[in-house]
Amino acid sequence: MQEMFEQREQALEKKFEEKTAAQDAEIEALRKQIAGKPSSYLPTVPGEASANSSPAPDPIKELSDKVNNVVEAQKKSLPGEFNPAIGFVGETVTSYRSKGNDATGSDRPGGFDVWARSLELNASASVDPFAKAWVVANASADAATGESTFGIEEAALQTTSLPWNLSLTAGRFFGEFGRLANIHDHELPFVNRPLALDDYIGGESRSDGAQVNWLVPVDHYISITAGIGDQFGGDSPNPNNPGPKREFGGLNFWGHASTSFDLADNWQAEGGVSGLWNPKTQDRGGALVQPDGSTMVEKARQLAGLDFKLSYVPLRDNQFKSFTWGTEVLFSDNNFLFDPNGFPASGHEYRGDVNSLGLYSYVNYKWSRQWSAGFLFDYLQSAQNHDDETFAYSPFITFALSHWNQLRLQYTHTERSPASRLRSDDAIYLQWAWIIGAHSHGWTQR
Repeated sequence: MQEMFEQREQALEKKFEEKTAAQDAEIEALRKQIAGKPSSYLPTVPGEASANSSPAPDPIKELSDKVNNVVEAQKKSLPGEFNPAIGFVGETVTSYRSKGNDATGSDRPGGFDVWARSLELNASASVDPFAKAWVVANASADAATGESTFGIEEAALQTTSLPWNLSLTAGRFFGEFGRLANIHDHELPFVNRPLALDDYIGGESRSDGAQVNWLVPVDHYISITAGIGDQFGGDSPNPNNPGPKREFGGLNFWGHASTSFDLADNWQAEGGVSGLWNPKTQDRGGALVQPDGSTMVEKARQLAGLDFKLSYVPLRDNQFKSFTWGTEVLFSDNNFLFDPNGFPASGHEYRGDVNSLGLYSYVNYKWSRQWSAGFLFDYLQSAQNHDDETFAYSPFITFALSHWNQLRLQYTHTERSPASRLRSDDAIYLQWAWIIGAHSHGWTQR
């Protein structure tokens, strides 16, 4: 972000210098033009002009008027200068799954399915010299009806001029956690969000709250972020039920620290650690029914993560070639109330902790401006039962028709353990995503 601001400042300075140089050249040309005029062009001495002659033009006044016109033009604003940048993202996922959702536990039907997964309208602008703001409205088609209803996914304000390398974000936003939790679905380098992020976080790391970032003032890049909010993630129907009165421990607290290294001219490495703590909640996600008919109610959540990225981006031909290897390991420690009879309020509950491990690792190789391909590996121990294990293997290939229009084909084989009482299956996905207008996050190399 600091690098982006510096580049923008340098571009503005360069534009100002070029404009000033052009104005100086215009003024100098006018001076030379006046200096080269014949003496007959200059005003005559009073009394020497004939009665029929018209007043001679004043060259000094002409020069002054032209200079004033240049100055006034510089002050004028473009008609849309203060309007927000507006964009729209459309994403459709067409798929075929070999098993129905009763056998896979998916919220989408098996067989053939067409899903308008993301319809995203976004706007962003500077509020004043000290802050910027953005809003994202998103809709996703319902699996049964196909209808899409817009909801506010993000609406946040971020400071741009706090001292000591600090920045504050407040409102509704994606909290910073790990590598891919705080980005939108269409930004992922593959079709589907990794299983561990879906299970442990609930998809995207959305929260209503605030987070502060500190860029440590040392020569080496180190970024530290800490946040607090009333929820973290997109679990439903109850993202974070506070009960009749939310205590301070009912809030979510998270943090992320990251750094990067230049291993060589063309090779870079990034690393980070993340943590999430929700000390007390009533029933995040609602009553969780288990395969044996018992129920669980979550009372506390802790999540720790370690992420790593190795990338090859050549100084030459970086638009045509690149390589990325990204990995994130997550450790979940959740506290539940269990009821073997399936009734959370029956009085038979007992308390217990479930420790689970999840990870994903992927590689992505780009060999031309338009073509890239990769492979994603998923491993998950369910946050509700660490004996419930899932493995997934997903090769994918991406064709970018342009920077604003891309297609991705992916095959996924999923294996599930007997503890889940779900079946393994195979799926093929075709993702088509496009952007119109301005879109700040776009498709970046993750």
